[in-house]
Amino acid sequence: MKTVNVAVFENNAPLVVASLSSQFTEELKTRIRNQTSLSITPNDADAVFSGNITGYSINPVALQDNRSGANSNQPLAGANRLTITVSVKYVNNLDPKQSFEKSFDRYRDYRPSGSPQAQETALIKEVTAQLTEDIFNAAFAQW
Repeated sequence: MKTVNVAVFENNAPLVVASLSSQFTEELKTRIRNQTSLSITPNDADAVFSGNITGYSINPVALQDNRSGANSNQPLAGANRLTITVSVKYVNNLDPKQSFEKSFDRYRDYRPSGSPQAQETALIKEVTAQLTEDIFNAAFAQW
């Protein structure tokens, strides 16, 4: 195998983060560039990655008492979970038996603190790195 094509992973999640599509796609390309000798090409390639982001959510995973504030009888999130789900189609044109189509998801638990936007940006980077590692390993573990 010498070439690979990575199509843009469109964000079809119900909750859309504007930069996630390009960030995820570029992270996957970077992982391939850094860990293989494959050339990334927009043309016909020996292997093709395509798919979309199907899920993005932030949900509470631990609740704590709220002893103060206007809604003092409502619990607060003591920890949240950021989850990203990606549907991937990998086509190996040299060995079709290695091709797959599956969903990958990863999450990161965190305690809300500081700037929510800065925290979310850092968490997206961590979860994206985990996802691209899973996808890379699924495609290239046989090497």
